[in-house]
Amino acid sequence: MNMLSSHQAAADAAGPLAGLPMRSRRFLFATAVGATITAAIALMIRALSPGGFGWLDFAITACFALTLPWTAIGFWNALAGFMLMRTASDPATAVCPPLANVDDRAPITARTAILSCIRNEDVDIVGRNLDLIVDDLIGTGDGHLFDVFVLSDSDWPEIIAEEEVRVAALAERWRGRIEVSYRRRRDNAGFKAGNIRDFCLSHAADYDFMLVLDADSLMSADTITRMVRVMQATPDLGILQTLMVGLPTASAFARPFQFGMRLGMKSYSIGSAWWQGDAGPYWGHNALIRSAPFTAHCELPELPGRGPLAGWVLSHDQVEAALMRRAGYGVRVMPVENGSWEENPTTLTEFIRRDLRWCQGNLQYLKLRGMNGLHPISRVHLGLAVLMFVSSPAWVALMTLGTLRTGFDDGPIYEPVSGQMLLILVLTMIFAPKLATLADLLMSPMKRRRFGGGGRLLTGTAAEITFSTLMAPIMAIAHTVFMAGLLFGRAVVWGPQRRAVHRIGVGQALRRLWPQTLVGVAAAGWLAAYGAGGVIFFSPFFAGALLAAPIAVLTALPSLGLALARIGLWRTPDEIDPAAPLAALHLPSMAGSSAGPRAYGGLGDTAVETAE
Repeated sequence: MNMLSSHQAAADAAGPLAGLPMRSRRFLFATAVGATITAAIALMIRALSPGGFGWLDFAITACFALTLPWTAIGFWNALAGFMLMRTASDPATAVCPPLANVDDRAPITARTAILSCIRNEDVDIVGRNLDLIVDDLIGTGDGHLFDVFVLSDSDWPEIIAEEEVRVAALAERWRGRIEVSYRRRRDNAGFKAGNIRDFCLSHAADYDFMLVLDADSLMSADTITRMVRVMQATPDLGILQTLMVGLPTASAFARPFQFGMRLGMKSYSIGSAWWQGDAGPYWGHNALIRSAPFTAHCELPELPGRGPLAGWVLSHDQVEAALMRRAGYGVRVMPVENGSWEENPTTLTEFIRRDLRWCQGNLQYLKLRGMNGLHPISRVHLGLAVLMFVSSPAWVALMTLGTLRTGFDDGPIYEPVSGQMLLILVLTMIFAPKLATLADLLMSPMKRRRFGGGGRLLTGTAAEITFSTLMAPIMAIAHTVFMAGLLFGRAVVWGPQRRAVHRIGVGQALRRLWPQTLVGVAAAGWLAAYGAGGVIFFSPFFAGALLAAPIAVLTALPSLGLALARIGLWRTPDEIDPAAPLAALHLPSMAGSSAGPRAYGGLGDTAVETAE
C-alpha cells in the first residue's frame, strides 16, 4: 500500500475530524487551548475582585496562569480523543496513518536488535522478561530475525556476577534460535543514552531497527512484529512508540496508579496524536527505532556549565525524538493499549524518587532552547516537559497565597459565582482524560466487561480520583522542595528502582515526607483559624499533604494490596483476560490466579521486603 492510499484509509476510518489538514488541526487546537487559558484567567481575576485587586491577587493570578497550559492541553487532548473514539471506526489508524500500511501476513525482512538497558537492576526481573519475549518471538516463526543485547552499565560487583550468569543461561537456552549477548561498560558515560550510543557505533549498522527496553519492560511478540511491519512499510518513520500500561500488581499504591493510567491514557494519547502527527513523543523504552538515522542524527550534546543541569542529558528521550524529527523522519505513537507493559513503582517513596529523576532531567531542556532547526511541535514537547514540573511550585505558591489571603482580607474572600465556575472549570480540565475514557467505556457493554463491569468501573474511578487528589499536593511539594535544592547544587542520585513490594515504616515515611507533613499541619491550623470562606478551595490540596506519611505507610502494606486485588478494586483488562506473556507470570493480582510467579526465577510483584 502506498503512502497516499494509507493516508486515505486513515481518513476514511476516522471521518471528517481526522480528515482535517494537519495545519488546521494545530490551529484549532492552539486556539482552543489559548481561549481556555484566557477564560480561566479572566474568571480568576473576577473571582478575586471583591474589595479590589491588589498585589496579592496579582501574585495568585500569575501563579494560576503558570499551571494552566498543561491542564488546558490535557483537557483538549481528552476532548479530541473522545470525539475520535466515538466517531472513528479505527481511532488508532486515524491518528497514526502508518498503521494502515500493516499487512499482518506480510513477510518480515528487516533485522531487529532488542536492547535491554540496565544498571544495577533486579537480574531476576530482567531475565524473566527477556525469556518471555524471546519465547513469544520464536513462536511467531520470525525469531531468527531478532537478536537480544543486554547492555549493562552496572557497577555493583554482586549484580555484575548475577548478570553474567543469568545472561549466559539465556544465551544457552535459546542458542541456535535467537542470539543473546551481554556487554558491560566499565563506566556509564552519558548514562542510558551513552550506553545505546556505544551500541549504535559498534553494532547498529547490522540491524534495520532497534527495540529499546528498560529493565522492567515486557512486550508481546504480536506487538513487536506489528511494529516491525509498520516500520518496514513506512521508510520515513524514525521512531514508533507504543503505549505502555502497568503490569498487573498487588501493590496497594500501584493499583490505583495503574488503573488511572489505563483510564486516562487512551483519550489523551489519541487526542495528542491527532494534532502532533509525525512530531510525536518518545518515552525512552518500549519503542522501535530506525537504526541508521538514529546513529547519524541523534547524538546528544553535553550541556555546558556547572551544576545539576549541566553535563550529560538525563532525560534523553524527548531530545532524541526532536533530533530524529529534525532529520526528516517521523516520530509517532501507536495508540494501542495491548502488548506493551512496564512496572510502576510499588510505594509512594519510590514513586517520588522516580519523579525527581525526571524532574532534574526535564529541567535540563532549558539549556536546549537555542538548538537550531527543531520542528515547532518538538519545541512544544520540550517546553511542556519543563512546564510539567515548573507548574508544581506554581500550584504550591497559589495554594499558599490563597490560604494566606483568607486571613489577611476583612471583606469577601471571592466572588461566589465566578469562584464556583472557576472551580468547576479547573476540576473538569484536570480529570477530563479519565472522564472521557470512562464515558467511552460506559457506552460499550464489551468494554465495561474488560474492567470487571460498570459498577466496578465506576467505583474504581471514584476511588482513583480521590487517591489522585490526595497525591497531587504530595508530588507538588516534593517537586518544589527538590527544585529549590537544585538552586544550591543538589542533584538526585540516579540509582535503580526498588521494584518488589516492600513495607515502609512510620519513621521512614516521616523522614522522607516531613515537608509535606509540615505544610499540611500549618495549613490545617491556619484554615481552622481564618479559612471558613476558603475551605472549599484549599482544604483538598492540604489534606493530601497532611496525610502523606499515613498514605505512604498504608499503601506499602502487602496485605492491603492483596486484599484490593482479591476484591477487584482497580481491576484492569490485563487481570481479566491476560495476554500470553502475562498469563505465564501467574501474578496473584490477576483474576483466577493462585500461584506465584513462573518457576524460572521472576519475582513478579509477590516479593516483600521490610524497609525501615
